[in-house]
Amino acid sequence: MFIGIDGNEANQKIRAGSGVYAYNILWEIFNQSQKLKVKSQKDNLKFKIYLKERPLVDLPPATSFWQYQVVKPKQFWTQLGAPLRLWREKLFYGSPDIFFTPAHYAPRFCPIPVIITIYDLSFIRYPEMFIKKDLYQLKRWTSYSVKQAKKIITISEFSRREILNHYSLSADKVAVCYPGYGKERFNFRIKNQESRIKKIRQKLKIEGEYLLFVGTIQPRKNLARLIEAFGRLKTSTPDLKLLICGMMKEGRGGWMQEEILRKIRNSKCEIQNNTIITGYVYDSDLPYLLADAKAFVLPSLYEGFGIPALEAMAAGVPVVVSKTSSLPEVCKDAAIYIEDPYSVDSIVFAVNRVLALNRKERENLIKLGLSQAKKFSWDKTGEKILQIFLEFGNKYI
Repeated sequence: MFIGIDGNEANQKIRAGSGVYAYNILWEIFNQSQKLKVKSQKDNLKFKIYLKERPLVDLPPATSFWQYQVVKPKQFWTQLGAPLRLWREKLFYGSPDIFFTPAHYAPRFCPIPVIITIYDLSFIRYPEMFIKKDLYQLKRWTSYSVKQAKKIITISEFSRREILNHYSLSADKVAVCYPGYGKERFNFRIKNQESRIKKIRQKLKIEGEYLLFVGTIQPRKNLARLIEAFGRLKTSTPDLKLLICGMMKEGRGGWMQEEILRKIRNSKCEIQNNTIITGYVYDSDLPYLLADAKAFVLPSLYEGFGIPALEAMAAGVPVVVSKTSSLPEVCKDAAIYIEDPYSVDSIVFAVNRVLALNRKERENLIKLGLSQAKKFSWDKTGEKILQIFLEFGNKYI
């Protein structure tokens, strides 16, 4: 079986959201395929990873069964470069049996069966929170890709229901492959590495206790209301800080941030001085920032999954999340919930609850989070996606 994969989401120096998912499943598909080869002693699985640029050094190595193909031009790659390459291979060299993309967009006029990935339908539910050009592209190209795809992978049961209902699809067309987290990086033991935590605090100029948000800075993350809620919390907890670790326009991701930045600028001096926007935080630093937080807070209006909440639970941090979309599915009873993320009062109430926990209650919530996090892993994700490939091949090849 010969499988083609769009590796562009994974082939980025700075990864967030879909890039994190794509990178990890690329490695797990590689690892799971190696295990299958050892077990069966057959060379019956081959992969070609199609890219706009040369593969980064941290992607899986090229082997006899795992090859990379750089396809030009970079511009209009999905509409022009990739389809032309696949047609040329099909006619003259031998193309893959199926093509998988860990993104919403399938190659236009693709000559082979396609599997796509849709993370969520936030652009359908909250169109006003997207730039018009991006919204047009997301709606039009995703709709086209859904029609072309033989199978769709998504990241939660919530997103699966959204996709099935919006596009009126049969239940067997959409499969859930939950994300995982870096078990070696995010774990309870890092709490004991005080010297490393101290260095990171000094680098970011953080003093005292802080609430932590992690994620791409965009409207549906609901940061404007979180900042307003933080202003109210300061009256009872004057030394508390709010740390926002998120991708902004200067990095890859982030949009429509003006309201958030304006909210901070127009706040009282004590709010401005105690709200820290770090921008992108290196992967090596993030686990320590999480482990040392008073609480992780994700007041999102809509999430397809919410990997940062999973990482926070794994790092042994009390979690406060919105009781919306996929977040109750991810956190279960291991979180304190914001009942109505549109209400600043509701955010204040939920955060006050976590701040008021006594030692025993805090330890119990952390214990529940550690247990819940163990239910998710990248190796399970890779195993399930590879199983979908094999079942798909038996049906369509």
